[in-house]
Amino acid sequence: MRSVLTVLTVLPGLALLCPAACAADRLPNIVIIFIDDMGYADIGPFGATEYETPHLDRMAGEGRLFTDFYVTQAVCSASRAGLLTGCYNVRIGILGALGPRAKHGIHENEVTIAEICKQKNYATACYGKWHLGHHKKFLPLQHGFDDYFGLPYSNDMWPWHPDSLHLPMEERLKRRPHLPLIDGNDIVNPQVTGRDQEQLTTQYTQRAVRFIEEHREEPFFVYVPHTMVHVPLHVSDKFRGKSRRGLFGDVMMEIDWSVGQILDTLRRLKLDDNTLVIFTADNGPWLSYGDHAGSAGPLREGKGTMFDGGCRESCIMWWPGTIPAGTRCTEPAMTIDILPTVARLIGADLPDHPIDGKDIWPLIDGTPGATSPQEAYYFYYGRQLQAIRSGRWKLHFPHSYRTLAGRPGGRNGLPAKYSQAHIGLSLFDLQTDIGETTNVADAHPDVVERLSKLAEAMRHELGDQNRPGTAIRPAGTL
Repeated sequence: MRSVLTVLTVLPGLALLCPAACAADRLPNIVIIFIDDMGYADIGPFGATEYETPHLDRMAGEGRLFTDFYVTQAVCSASRAGLLTGCYNVRIGILGALGPRAKHGIHENEVTIAEICKQKNYATACYGKWHLGHHKKFLPLQHGFDDYFGLPYSNDMWPWHPDSLHLPMEERLKRRPHLPLIDGNDIVNPQVTGRDQEQLTTQYTQRAVRFIEEHREEPFFVYVPHTMVHVPLHVSDKFRGKSRRGLFGDVMMEIDWSVGQILDTLRRLKLDDNTLVIFTADNGPWLSYGDHAGSAGPLREGKGTMFDGGCRESCIMWWPGTIPAGTRCTEPAMTIDILPTVARLIGADLPDHPIDGKDIWPLIDGTPGATSPQEAYYFYYGRQLQAIRSGRWKLHFPHSYRTLAGRPGGRNGLPAKYSQAHIGLSLFDLQTDIGETTNVADAHPDVVERLSKLAEAMRHELGDQNRPGTAIRPAGTL
């Protein structure tokens, strides 16, 4: 009798810990699909009209849209650091976009989502662009992943970058070496070509599908950080010329196909009712590339700025039977919240060191009346605290930013030049002004004061420009 009572006492706690895992008698699988440089309005559920995204449309119909979902910083490495560690990237010393000459990367003491999953014996894999250091000690296999295949950094970090095309190859290679493709810890193609890049989306997808098939009998975590739609754009023959939006639309259609392949595999293996799939992006569109860039829709600016066009991402979360179908969440959330949410779902321990994310499961499962567990989100660019969001309000502190100032972007893979602009202390009501167009600071001095105090507390921890923070951890170094 005593053992029965013990079981009855423990089971409700397990159900709260992982609501769907108990029903499936195994821990839930986790899949994160992370697109590069995709704009807020680049998929059908968020407004794309010049090409079809039927698989993402279905995913949205069966899942939940997050309309106010953010990344830590609107640039590649910084954004990925926030997603994988649950920390503001400034906290862990990863800024900007690490290049092929970088001698630093993610520190060995940082804990990734993969390492969280490893506590519960998950099979783990990463297929795509890593961008947290290209030397062996920084690569995925040293940070909780069992398998890796992909590019170590951005696909434009090669001798055919637009700013080098006028130079002889010898001079180009002094700026950027050839682009390598890595399998595990080994370089399997030291000189990736344009034709090779055309196959990347397909190859990442095939590897992800195969991994899911091979590990169907055990819990798994698959992270698919696609190389596309970062420039230079490349698409396979099966989607070339298929869209009304030129090459960019073709590439987005192939991304949608990739999502469909992964979701169809989960359905075919009857894993769909026990798998959380998150689809989002690392930052907004690289607007200077014009017809090779995406669209931020109603949001202001794009990649490289901390206006919402740069750091607010379209996001879909899918778990049939657990996440309410055809719903949307308008509460603010951020990639830093995924790690603690996954830890809670699978009953894993959080890292011993401080992290910034919080469990957002009530927002994901549609708990009535659920609100963001974060009092505010903080938006650094580089080491400068540029903005803060709390509820409906977003306060920008004075800072410079790049902009096209209404000019068109470039064409055919060549960028237009940005100009510099400046914004003073400005408060925006995102509930009524999604485009951050009207400064209402004078009408709401109490909000400005409250958010300024929160920002000052964060400056104490993470610093601001030349002001050092008290809680910053170093990046890993060679």
